[in-house]
Amino acid sequence: MSTPLLEIENLRVTFPTPRGEIDVVRGVSFTLGRERLGIVGESGSGKSMTGRSILKLIRAPGRVSADRLSFDGIDLRNRSERQMRAIRGARISMVMQDPKFSLNPVMTIGEQIAEALLTHKRLSRREVGQRVLAMLESVRIADPERVANLYPHEVSGGMGQRVMIAMMLIPEPDLLIADEPTSALDVSVQAQVLDIIDELVKRKGMGLIFISHDLNLVSSYCDRILVMNTGQVVEECRAGELQNATHPYTRGLVASIPRLNETRDELPVLDRSAWASK
Repeated sequence: MSTPLLEIENLRVTFPTPRGEIDVVRGVSFTLGRERLGIVGESGSGKSMTGRSILKLIRAPGRVSADRLSFDGIDLRNRSERQMRAIRGARISMVMQDPKFSLNPVMTIGEQIAEALLTHKRLSRREVGQRVLAMLESVRIADPERVANLYPHEVSGGMGQRVMIAMMLIPEPDLLIADEPTSALDVSVQAQVLDIIDELVKRKGMGLIFISHDLNLVSSYCDRILVMNTGQVVEECRAGELQNATHPYTRGLVASIPRLNETRDELPVLDRSAWASK
C-alpha cells in the first residue's frame, strides 16, 4: 500500500468569543492519497476551515492544533511561515471561491500566472512565457496570447475561474484544494470548469480535496466523500454509495436534494434532534 499524501489526526481550529473559546473544527481525522476527496456539509460546518488549516492560513486569534498534520512525510505543525511559503503553491495549491476577490486588478492575467510560477522556480523569460500560454491552453482558453494581456475585469466569471485554476496548477503541485470553485458560476460553465480540474488532476496524478455544499457535484467528481456537520466528520463513504448513507444528517442532506421527477409537495427539513444530542 502506498504512503498517504496527507495524514490528519484530531485536527482542531479554535477561535475566542465573548462567551469563551469555540471549536469550529472538532477532532477531524482523515488520510488522502493521490485521489479525489470531497468534503461536503452546510455552510458553517467547518469545510473551508479544514482546507485552510492544511495550508496554515488560519490567522490569530484563531488557533490550529492536531495530533498529526503531515504532508508527504513533512510535519506541517512545526513549519515556520517562511517554510510554509515554499510549500504553498509549489506543493499544495488552493483555488478560492470567487476570482474577483483573488486576482490582482492591476496586473495582467499573464503577469499573475507568471508570478505564481517564478515564486517557486527560476526560468528564463521565454520559458515562463511559453509555460503561461501552455497553461492557459490546458484550461481551454482558446486565444491564450490575447487573454494573457487582459486585466481581470476584462474577463467573464467563468474565464476568471479558469485563470485561477491555471495560476494554482502552473507550479505543478501534488495536492489541489478546491474550495467551492464553481459556486459563482452558472450550471453550464460550472460543468466545464469541473471537467478541467478533473482532467488535470487525473493527468498529473495529483491529490484533490473538493470542498462543496453540492452533494450531486461531489458525488459525480470524487472518489470518496467526507460529510461534515458542526466541525466534525459524521460520515465517510465512497462517492457512488452516498445514497446508502446511514447517518441521519447525511440522509437528511440527500433527501433534501430536488429531483427532476419531483413529486413531493415539500422538500424535507433536517431533523437535527436526531443527532444533536449525540
